[in-house]
Amino acid sequence: MKKEIHPQYYSDAKISCACGNVVKVGSTVKEMKIEVCSACHPLYTGKKKLLDTTGRVERFRKIAEKAVEKKKLTKKKKIRLKKSKSEIKKVVSKKKLKK
Repeated sequence: MKKEIHPQYYSDAKISCACGNVVKVGSTVKEMKIEVCSACHPLYTGKKKLLDTTGRVERFRKIAEKAVEKKKLTKKKKIRLKKSKSEIKKVVSKKKLKK
């Protein structure tokens, strides 16, 4: 191995999680802070936990609600625009009479 090209290795590096869990590992970084670890990750714990640091979930829910409302409004408009066959015949017959 060449000398002076590799980063310094710390055999007693600490990884600190937001839940309070601290893990000692070997790494090239002396100390790391993380948000989720194996002690609090839903995959390992089986608990459903929602991490939304930037508001993405709320923004998605608002957009989804608007889309549903818009879809309902367009359905209502389509129902209103439908005419019965007798009304259509009346309109068509009036147009024929005008010609």
